[in-house]
Parts: sequence; C-alpha cells; structure tokens
Amino acid sequence: MPEHCESVILFDALDRTDLPRVGGKNASLGEMISRLGAAGVLVPPGFATTSEAYWRFVESNNLRETLSQAIDAFQTGDATLALTGKLLRDAFLRGRWPDDIADAISTAYGDLCLQAGGTDVPVAVRSSATAEDLPDASFAGQQETFLNISGQAALLDACRRCFASLFTDRAISYRETHGFDHLKVALSVGVQLMVRSDVGGAGVMFSIDTETGFEKVVVIDAAWGLGETVVQGSVDPDEYLVFKPLLSDPELTPIVQKRRGTKRRKMVYAPQTGQATQTVDTSPAEREQWVLSDAEILQLARWACVIELHYGCPMDMEWAKDGESGRLYIVQARPETVQSRRALGEFRSYRLSATGPRLVSGLSIGEAAVSGQVCRLESARDIDRFVDGAILVTGNTDPDWVPVMKRAVAIVTDHGGRTSHAAIISRELGLPAVVGTGNATELLRDGQSITVSCAEGDQGHIYEGVAQIDSVVLDTANMAETRTKIMLNLADPAAAFRWWRLPADGVGLVRMEFVISNHIKVHPMALVKYAELSDEAARREIDDLTAGYNDKSAYFVDSLARGLARIAAAFYPHPAIIRMSDFKTNEYASLIGGAQFEPPEENPMLGFRGASRYYSPRYQAGFALECLAIKKLREELGFSNVIVMIPFCRTVGEADKVLDVMAQNGLVRGENGLQVYVMCEIPSNVILAEEFATRFDGFSIGSNDLTQLTLGIDRDSEDLADLFDEDDPAVKWMISRVIGSAHKAGVKVGLCGQAPSNRPAFAAFLVESGIDSISVTPDSFVSVKMRVADMEGHGQ
Repeated sequence: MPEHCESVILFDALDRTDLPRVGGKNASLGEMISRLGAAGVLVPPGFATTSEAYWRFVESNNLRETLSQAIDAFQTGDATLALTGKLLRDAFLRGRWPDDIADAISTAYGDLCLQAGGTDVPVAVRSSATAEDLPDASFAGQQETFLNISGQAALLDACRRCFASLFTDRAISYRETHGFDHLKVALSVGVQLMVRSDVGGAGVMFSIDTETGFEKVVVIDAAWGLGETVVQGSVDPDEYLVFKPLLSDPELTPIVQKRRGTKRRKMVYAPQTGQATQTVDTSPAEREQWVLSDAEILQLARWACVIELHYGCPMDMEWAKDGESGRLYIVQARPETVQSRRALGEFRSYRLSATGPRLVSGLSIGEAAVSGQVCRLESARDIDRFVDGAILVTGNTDPDWVPVMKRAVAIVTDHGGRTSHAAIISRELGLPAVVGTGNATELLRDGQSITVSCAEGDQGHIYEGVAQIDSVVLDTANMAETRTKIMLNLADPAAAFRWWRLPADGVGLVRMEFVISNHIKVHPMALVKYAELSDEAARREIDDLTAGYNDKSAYFVDSLARGLARIAAAFYPHPAIIRMSDFKTNEYASLIGGAQFEPPEENPMLGFRGASRYYSPRYQAGFALECLAIKKLREELGFSNVIVMIPFCRTVGEADKVLDVMAQNGLVRGENGLQVYVMCEIPSNVILAEEFATRFDGFSIGSNDLTQLTLGIDRDSEDLADLFDEDDPAVKWMISRVIGSAHKAGVKVGLCGQAPSNRPAFAAFLVESGIDSISVTPDSFVSVKMRVADMEGHGQ
C-alpha cells in the first residue's frame, strides 16, 4: 500500500501540517514519530484515516441531510440534546464502509501486524476530530477510544463507532459552547499498536504544573494497567513532580515530589469475557508499590521537555509502560490549554475566615474558594436533578458530565487525581474542585451548605457552612527593581508553587518544623529508636506512614528533602534560606511518638529549643536526619541555592558545637558552596554580632523573639499584648546595631517578620538602616515591594 492514499496515511508520513486531514491527535503522533524519534522519544506505530474518508462515509450513506436536519432541530429547540445525539449515532452505526476505504484500513492493519511480528495484533482505536487539540480548546475526551481491538472486522466496527462518537451528547454540547460548526468538523481515526500496559502501567503527564502554571516542573500521574483509569479519574494514581532546570545533569535526581496513590483498581485486557477490557481490583502489593522507578520518572520527564521544546508550548501527554518489554512510550501529546493562556502579571489570592468544621479533604484543583449547596449525583443519568449554581458532588466524572459541570460553582469527587477528567474540565471551566476525597459522597448530603476551598495549597478542603471568603488581585506587572531584596516567608510545600509569579528575590525563611509537622508527622527520634517505642498506637501510625521503607529513618530524610525541594524550586536559582527545626518541647511532644522523647518544661519558649538540641545526646540523632535531608536536597536533587540557617543560637560556643555536628553529618560550611546563616533573635546575637559573623555567612533577624527577649515580654501573653511592639526604640536599636555590625564584618543581614507589612514606617526604618533583605508573607509582597521602591526613589 502506498504511504499516501485518499483514506489512510501512516503515522510516520504525517506531521503537524496534516491537522486538517487527520485531526490534532493523529497529526501530533505523526509529528513525534517523524521528528522526535532521533531524540529517543518512543511512540507506537500506526496509521490514521483521513477527513476525506469520513466525508466519503457520510456521502455514501446519505448522512449529510440527516445531519443538517437533526442539528437544525436541536438548535431551534425542536429536539432535545439526548434525542439528537441518539438519532445521529444510530445513523452512523447503521452505515456501511465504502469498499475501497474498508480495503485500505484492512491493508494498513495487516501491514501493522507484520511490523509487530504477529497476526490480529491488538490496537488502540482513537478518535481525532479535525478541530481537536487546538491551543484554545482541548476537546478532552469528547470522542471515544476503544482499546485492545483485534482482527479486521472488529477494527472496522471500532472505526465506525469512532465516527458515531462525534455526536455523543457531550461532543455536541462542547461544540455548541465553543462555536464550532457541527457540519464542518470531521473525524479521523487513529489506529495505534497497543502497548502492553495492561501488565505494566500508564498515565498522564504535563510539562507545566496544572494547578499554578509553574513552568519549571513536569507532573506525572501513574497507575497500574491501561491509562484510561487515570484519564477517567476512576483511580487515585501515584503523582510525581520533576524539576525541569536540573534534568540536564545526569548526576542529579530532581524529583521534588512522590505521592503514593491508593491505585485500588486497574484496567486490563479481558478477551475471556467477550469484552476488550475489564476493570479489576489491584493486589495489596501493587497498592504499596510505586508504578515507576526514579529512572523511569526522569526518562518521561526528559521526554516531556523534548516534546515541549519541539512544539514551543506546554504540553499534555499520555504515556504507557509495556509490562513485557519494560519500555516506555508516549501515546498522545497535545497543547495544554488552561495555564499556558493565563495572564502573567496578575492573579487573585483568596483567604478564608470564620470557617466551620472541616468535613473532608482531597487534591485541590484551582486556587479559588466558593460556598454553596451540595447537589449529590450518582451518575450522569441523574443530571436532570442538578440545581444551577450548586456544588456538584459525585464519585467521578467522565465526558458525559460536561453539560452539568458547566452549571456548577464547584466540583467534589471521591476518586481521581490532578490529571483526571474532573480536574481537566474544572480547570478549563475555571471552577474550584476537590478530587480524590475518598468518601465525600458518603459525608456530604443534598442541600447542605458547604465551603469548597482550593486556596490552601495542594490539599483542598470542604468546610461545613458558609465561610467568609476574601479575595484580592495582586498585580505584579511593571514593578520596579529595588536595592533591598524582597523575599518570601514560606512554610508549606503544597502551597509554594502558588506564588511563583511574584517577582521575589528568593525565599527568606523556610520553617522546617512546618514541613515536619504537616507532611512527615512523626518525631524523628521515634524513627531512629523505633524498636524502643512503647506507644503501640504510634507504632501503627508510623507503620502506615512508612509503608515501603525498610529503614524508617529514610522516610524522614526523603520526605523532608522533597518537601523542602518544592519550596526551593519555586524561585530557583534565587536563594532559599531553610531554618533547621525550631520546635519547642511541647510541640515536639505532639508529633507521633514524640511524648516519649521530650522532657516536660515550665517555659518551652526559653527552654530546650533551637541550636541547643542539635548537639545534645537527647536529639543529636534526630538532627543528623535533618542534616541528611539537606545534603540530599542540595547534592542529589541539585538545589544548591539552599542556604541553611541555625535558630536560637545562644552563645558563640554553641555555634561552634552546631557547626561541628553539621560537618560530622556531611554539611561543611563553604564546601560545595554551602552557606550557613544564623537567626538574630537573642540580645547576645546583637552584642556579639561580630564574633557570630566569623562563624556564619549571614544574619536573619527574627523580630518576634528579638522583641520578646529585648522587652522581657512573653509574646503569647494576651495581658501584655499592648506592650509587645517591634517599633519600640530598644528593639529598633538592636536591629540597627546588628545591621551595622554585620556589614562591618562583611556579611549580609535580613529580617523576616510581619512588621514591615503592617507598618510603612517600620519598613522605612529598615531601608534607611541599610538592611539587605526583607522577607514577608506572599499576600504582603506586592505592597511591601512597592513601598520599598518608593522609599528608595524608584516608585512609578
């Protein structure tokens, strides 16, 4: 058969210019095979029917008049969407193939079987509309895909069903919404050799963070079996995030997140049942294992970068792993259509207050928050019950749900990951969604008033009742550069990427203890001395959290390194100053297994905290794990922009002990560019600033503790709240003195605290004193940056 004919074209003879003939999906497959094979990107071979074949099928079965009349009746209101769709699908399914087109498809399939070394080899049969996968419309899942199709008769039938799927209710509705002419959209069918992912794994990959638009990461979702479960959102997949700028170094492993999904179901071949596929339960071992190794994660991420560079835009890809050969393949690629179109200079920040009890949580989609009433539906057959403006709560969605999703103000599902159908469509519609909650349909009831919040990072939360929701537009366009660096205080890895568009000079304070308490949850000594742990309930919790880790301490190191990596990545290569843990004993005791390892104290604020812990036999082994995490973060993941900071260091002698313990654990100041800062929050740090400066590369003024200890005020005391004031002359003398001493010694000094955000005069004092940097919360960044620019004479 010739490579080009009227009705069928081989993938390797196609490229992007063929979109009008074979649709975006098939043109993209041909483009990758013909242009990216040399770069190592593997795409399964196949062929496509052309738009000419579709129109020949329409003409030979006299369907054009049927199409025209049915669409006219629908658009004038004389026929419902459901009746219109059924009429047109039935008409296509009754159609007969023109002999020459049937022969061309059968011949191409025979050649593909020969290429694969077999007969009647299984293929995937995918629809590719000629208006599909354009930069401004995703057409996600609007037409059908048929998997594990074997034999010529079954293939011709599947191709006919693809044609019919151009008129599913959801596809008709989608084209109406986006203004596409139903009579000018044709359909191409892609026939692609099946990858044996039924005995391997598959999933979806984006070359951009799908929630925030952060351009420097690849997001990979992975599940066992065929990839339809991930696309449909019927499974909770593994999720991996890879930092793109460090992928070029083969010595690094820049995987900044690995989240293990439950993966309770998988789709596999089912020839014995008479169906092409079936969905079955996964084994306990499969649920605990990662679908991809680190090497496979990095290979897919590198392919994502190659594909993105070639197309010149962020990409949405599907991949599959052949369980027999172990090879990875890209089986689809199209432009990402939501985040890549978002305006860069402006975004909206949401803040909640007066929330009711938290009812359920899942993965957040979007960054908004909204209140409304629950409308819980079990299937798309129930969509007539939906109330406009309600919050849709269901198990999971597929393309049949799109008409009702457009009428919702938010979406909540039991199942699905960030690349599930519910997630993709919610982003396109601009709706907040919380997916993969596990049991929202059990806990939420029809008519219940709730608040859906996606404004708190990766985790989305549903609260009872109507919360107060405040939003503010942060406009970062045309901001002036300032001599004083304006940095951010960040603590939550889940929220770090939300702020990447802010033109910050780095992260001035990362609170390690926040990552430990919210993401690791276990006291490090309970992992080091797990065998000695007396609390059986704590043992069980630790066993659940550390599943898959033979060495429980490695769970702490990996989780801490990757959690911190997400924050370090947000503004890379600008510095990220990570403060080593500064829990008080009562806070440490509240961690899982912590009570056994913490002494009771009358005044934890002034007790066993900060630097004093690091060299103490009571905690030194726990601090060693912190050091190993930082070493992994800098040297294995590659975040050399990380600066370490020591909190609450009371004496110069204590500083020497801490630096010695760090060196014993592989963190040597000055080695591999490692800088070590110290918090300036005790009067002794000011008084002996020049001596501390010989041991550290910089100071960060902690204004809360410095005020507390300068004025002798418990900062948590309500009775003394009126006296607690960073603007007090004694506190300002301390700050001014340490800035002068630091600069005399040739080291940098910054301040992290709320005072510059709340008080313009205090910010002016810092600038006039010559401070090098001010670190503030993200919601204060724009106002402080503009204020400092005005003070420095750069205001617009």
